[in-house]
Amino acid sequence: MTDRATVCATIESYLRESGLEWEPGSRDGEYVVTLPGEKKLRTVASLVVADTAVSVSAFVIRNPDENHGEVYRFLLRRNLRLPGLAYAVDRAGDVYVTGRVPTAGVDATYLDQLLGVVLTACDEPFNELLVMGFLSSMRKEWEWRVSRGESLRNLEAFRGILARPGDPEAGQQTT
Repeated sequence: MTDRATVCATIESYLRESGLEWEPGSRDGEYVVTLPGEKKLRTVASLVVADTAVSVSAFVIRNPDENHGEVYRFLLRRNLRLPGLAYAVDRAGDVYVTGRVPTAGVDATYLDQLLGVVLTACDEPFNELLVMGFLSSMRKEWEWRVSRGESLRNLEAFRGILARPGDPEAGQQTT
């Protein structure tokens, strides 16, 4: 059994050497780590060291506006491929990825793997989750931005499903 102070020292050493942005959390033994993503610009993960285990959690998306069943089925299927982690929903319907590991198994190699899986679980399905759970809102925002001549940069990845044929913006790339 590894004591709590040793695990905290291991995590702090790993985080310092990793180059990741991090800070102590509000709870004793908590580390808040920012992971850079591709589809989701960043994922904020929390590592909390207890006496016998380290828990990890990261926010994925807020409660979907629509297609809850489709979103949750998609996530449950992905749970089958997540080693040591799982998607979960809080009381508000917001989606997180969570896990809990024994302190004895925590070393720099494991932390690197764990945070890599957390990032993949949050980043890889992000656009697909947005389309499943927020397509109507995204279409409204697209139309509003087109009508006002606003930038479409943050919606560019979805141009193919948001732009309507004949839209002046349908074939143009934005900067």
